[in-house]
Parts: sequence; structure tokens; C-alpha cells
Amino acid sequence: MTFRRSSKRTITALLITFSIASSTFLALPAAQAAQSLAAVQAQVTALQIQASAIAESAQQSQVDLIALTRSLNSVQAKDNVQTTNLSALHKQIGILATEQYKNGGLGQGMTLMFSSDPTQYLNSAQSLSVVETQNAIKMRKLAAADIALKSTALTLNQKVALVAAAKARYQAQEVAAQAKLKQAQKLLSGLTKAQRQRLAALQASQDSAYQKRSLSLAKGKIGATGAAAIALKYALRQLGSRYMFGGAGLVYWDCSGLTMRALQQAGISVPHSAAAQTSYGRSVPLNQIRPGDLVFFGQPIAHVGIYFGGGKMVDAPHSGARVRIEPFGAWFGGEKFVAARRF
Repeated sequence: MTFRRSSKRTITALLITFSIASSTFLALPAAQAAQSLAAVQAQVTALQIQASAIAESAQQSQVDLIALTRSLNSVQAKDNVQTTNLSALHKQIGILATEQYKNGGLGQGMTLMFSSDPTQYLNSAQSLSVVETQNAIKMRKLAAADIALKSTALTLNQKVALVAAAKARYQAQEVAAQAKLKQAQKLLSGLTKAQRQRLAALQASQDSAYQKRSLSLAKGKIGATGAAAIALKYALRQLGSRYMFGGAGLVYWDCSGLTMRALQQAGISVPHSAAAQTSYGRSVPLNQIRPGDLVFFGQPIAHVGIYFGGGKMVDAPHSGARVRIEPFGAWFGGEKFVAARRF
């Protein structure tokens, strides 16, 4: 399983308390038992939404990590070239030093000055001036190369530290998301087999109802044109597909994986990260959104969907759910609507 991101949120549904032992649960009247099952389902769903929000944050960390790694590789390549150039300059300077030592005595310049042949002196002096100028240039190049290499080495160390921090952040978010799912599993484990079966049947019934409504809505006219229509139609073809952390098709999806692929069909390239996708396209006020616009929730960004129209959106909601058309409003779970982007 691959996915990657971190968020600290409190979902309202998690405020529902559940501390009923299995024996007590079985003794409750049918209506109360059903209500308690609904409470468990609400808590499980809330935990799944939290896990998915953290996983979406991990996607941003992964995008950051990829960019930092590329930058690190570029700096490392630059460091290798500069090291090679500096080594070559050192070698050249070494050869010059050896030649000067061999000349000895008064040095080549003074030796020529006392030469008995004036013509030889004038010709050689001119050549010597050129050589000395070249030597000075090489020395300046050596000094500049040494400074550049030290600067690159400092940058390289900084990039290495940033990559390490991004990896640690990604891994921590991955663990946090899995911890939320384990909490949900623990709640389910506290139920009897019969209770889990009833809860599974309830979930299946709700999934079926969502799928039926979604497919019915998808048959209607798409109120979008151009790239927006292409992206929206692609997302609609994924209705019923399962959510999975880091899923980017063609069988499993997470929220930003679905929007990334949908836009890709329209020739628009965006990263696999809801947070990163807010930097693309142009901002649209809530009261001006139209079908095909991306809509974002959470601060930091935790979820993204594609506006369908009529107060609804297409999205891959959270772990345990399927791609569907669902109500769009000021909130998604415990996450507030924060932005819309048009491409």
C-alpha cells in the first residue's frame, strides 16, 4: 500500500461516546441496538475520514519529497562537476609550480633580462608576460572554483536535511493514518459477529443507495464544456470504484488521485496532492462555482472533489467508501470548504 500526509483535526462525530460492553449491547431493545449500531458506524466513518485526511496530507509530503529529491540530485551532480573542475585546476597549478621550481635561481623573468641576446629577451619577455597572465587567470579560477564548491557543499547539506525531514514527516503521517484505521477496527472488534454482520449489511445498503442515486444523476445532462466536461465525465465513469490510500486508478482511488487523473484526460497536469492542486488553475468564489471546478476542504487541505452542479460533487470520499456523487456544501465531514479552482 502506498500513500503519503499529516493533519490534526477533531471530527464532530468522534464526540459520540461508545463504551457499551457486548453483553449489555445484546440486552438492549431492537430500537436501541439499531441506534447503537448507527453510533458505532458514525464513529467508524469519522475515523475513516480522519485517516483519509491524514493520508491526503501524506500525499503532499510525498510530492515535497519527490521535488526535494530531484533538487538534491541536481545539486549532487553540480557538486560532482565542480569537484572534477577543481581537481583539474589543482593539477594545472601543480604543473606550473613544478616548472617554476625547475627554473630556479633568479626565475625565468630575471634570467631573460640578463640574456646576451636582446632579441631573444624581447620575444621571450612577451611570451613570459602572456604565461604569467594565464597563470594569474588560472589562480583566480582556482579560488573561484573553491568558493563555488564550498557553497554547493553547504546547499547539498541543506538539501539532504530537507529530504530527511520530508521522509520522516511522510512516515509519521503514514503511521498516524493507519492508527486511525486501527481505532476503527478496534470498535468493530468490540461487537459480536452478528452485530458486525448487521453493520456490514447496513453499510452495503447505504453504498447501494449512493451508487443508485449517483448513476441516476450521471445520466443527466453535464452542465460543463471543454476541459471541465472531459474531467467531469471521466470522474463519473469511476462511480462505484473503491477508495484506497494513494489510489490513482484505474481500479482504486483517493480524492486527489481521482481529480489528478480526471484533469489529465483533459490535458491538464497537476500533482497527486489536494494541497498542491490548489496552486493550479484560477481561484473561483463559492457563489460562482460551476460544474468541473475542483472544490477543496480543510485547513490544511484534507479533501478535494469535482463540482457536479446542483449542490453536489463527485469525489472519492474516504477509506471504506466508493467514488460517488454526494451533497456539496460548506463542510465535508469535519472539514470546511476553503477553495475552488477552475482549469
